[in-house]
Amino acid sequence: MPPPDEATLIAQAQAGDRAAFETLVRMHDRSVLRLALRLMRTEDEARDIYQESFLKAYRSLGQFRGEASFGTWLQRIVTTVCLDHLRRRAGQPEAVPLDGAAPGGREARAASFGTLPSFEPPDDHPDRDPERALARREIRRRIAAALAALPARERMVFVLRHDHGLRLRAIADLLGTTEDTVKNCLFRAHRNLREALGDLGDMTPGFVRPAGDPAPAEV
Repeated sequence: MPPPDEATLIAQAQAGDRAAFETLVRMHDRSVLRLALRLMRTEDEARDIYQESFLKAYRSLGQFRGEASFGTWLQRIVTTVCLDHLRRRAGQPEAVPLDGAAPGGREARAASFGTLPSFEPPDDHPDRDPERALARREIRRRIAAALAALPARERMVFVLRHDHGLRLRAIADLLGTTEDTVKNCLFRAHRNLREALGDLGDMTPGFVRPAGDPAPAEV
């Protein structure tokens, strides 16, 4: 018997079938974790976002009406959760206890999940070609570091535009700002990334090249 399609799984999950929802999680877990990793500064933060986003999706599943794809709906949840984290963190110093365990952190939140499904981010498979894998890892590390160094708003605008293809107006609506502000954020993000990654040349995505730069909005 062929596996049920996504629409069937969504209907089953909305009817209370947790196994169907866990299948949906497995279908989308990598894209959710990838978006969280791009939007947040550290892997720990991204994994927290991953957990919280799927919990929010689980609790909000009854509100999904199919007006957008399930993947797009999940992306919006991830973006909202990231924005909430960034707003709470704005203006506050990073505080890490000496033992590395934050009160109310992942362990405490996991204990409060009760009977909800457990969502564990996937592990990446090692590459079979060690030299190529090492080169790719180094490029990914440089790109991740350059993205992490961007101001939070620039990083979010860049990821929503280039990783997820959202139009400037859609990004502006999502972030509660103007299209000109988004355009200026994107211009600054391109400029900063090009400065940070220009020495990698053709090994990096097109955003490091001047041709991909948007013009700043007139203010």
